[in-house]
Amino acid sequence: MKIGIIVAMDKELQQLQHLFSDGNVIVQKCGIGKVNAALGAAEMIAQYKPDVIISSGCAGGNGDDVNIQDVVVSSELVYHDVYCGSAIGESVYGQVQGLPERFKADPMLLEKALNLHPLDISIHPGLIATGDWFVDSKDKMREIIGHFPEAKAIDMESAAIAQSCYLRHVPFISFRVISDMPLRDTDASQYHDFWSTIAEHSFQVTKNFVEQLL
Repeated sequence: MKIGIIVAMDKELQQLQHLFSDGNVIVQKCGIGKVNAALGAAEMIAQYKPDVIISSGCAGGNGDDVNIQDVVVSSELVYHDVYCGSAIGESVYGQVQGLPERFKADPMLLEKALNLHPLDISIHPGLIATGDWFVDSKDKMREIIGHFPEAKAIDMESAAIAQSCYLRHVPFISFRVISDMPLRDTDASQYHDFWSTIAEHSFQVTKNFVEQLL
């Protein structure tokens, strides 16, 4: 099996690259945001033809049961900054017209993810909401969860990679380490603390998952 892993930032790439020596696991950086993510996924599919694509990286968390360094696994993915309206056809908030309201994680991949039991790390299945906005204020987070109160994580890439995989018929799932909780934070201080103090080993869940697939 050939597995593609896509991350957005150098920091995330450094955490993951040294975990994989198998030539069937390709780890690549796409850059931040939806366009970079979609291009990165399309390029990976065209060049390597992976059997599975995983989005890995960090995200802002939401929910009373979610904490920093927990991992959210996508059961569904949606855009929090897309609305096509009703003038040219029916669609719901977060849906690109002509595509599903939400992108579903591959059922087999999700089942395997939920059977992981890493020590000292909580794994939460749930909705990941994606948009071109680094959420560094409580007001912005409240706006997003006003539309998607059940969202467990907010990021800038996962739904765009999911869309590319949906269109190219490649099984997909996202693992997002919670780096900060915007509703409990001020000026993204938790995010900066995450990278300076506790990021190491936070991506081990992705490694454990890949080992279950190979």
